[in-house]
Amino acid sequence: MNKTKIEEEVTADNQELRSFNLSILTENKSGLLNAVTIIFTRRKINIESINVSETEVEGVSRYTIVIKTTREQVDKVVKRIRKLIDVFWAFVYESDEIFYQEIALYKVPTKVFLNGEKAEHLVRNNGARILVIEEDFIIIEKTGHQNETKDLLEKLKPYGVLEFVRSGRIAMSKSMRGTELFLQELHNHY
Repeated sequence: MNKTKIEEEVTADNQELRSFNLSILTENKSGLLNAVTIIFTRRKINIESINVSETEVEGVSRYTIVIKTTREQVDKVVKRIRKLIDVFWAFVYESDEIFYQEIALYKVPTKVFLNGEKAEHLVRNNGARILVIEEDFIIIEKTGHQNETKDLLEKLKPYGVLEFVRSGRIAMSKSMRGTELFLQELHNHY
């Protein structure tokens, strides 16, 4: 596995900081986001990315959270999250154990595309697409990993990026486990 600069950082006590992906199955209840995020705040762990969405099971939500910490810390955090009443279960994955994507939107002036085909080729060659064309601006959509969306941002900057936004990571494990079957097994176990 190739290590990035981020993954090579270490703590004061020589523990390696790495990126971890948490997948948390919860009831769809208000206030739970605060209960989950406060666990990270108390431990001074920054959330790099967070996404909450419904699952294929009615009433069940999935939190996908990316953090950079030590293995010891992430295990403690997950253990604490699992104790929350409205949490069914929490999983920890490293990036090679999941499939993941992010989506980014870029707003650029329409005139950029009127002055030749270079910007249009840039969009196509980076696997992006034009989402909206307005009189004054165009919105471009790019799906990919964070380094890919940031790369396109850097390439578009000379054309005048008016706005940029990137979603949190969405991810699925590489296992064959389905959410509904897992929840049934969990229910039968407890």
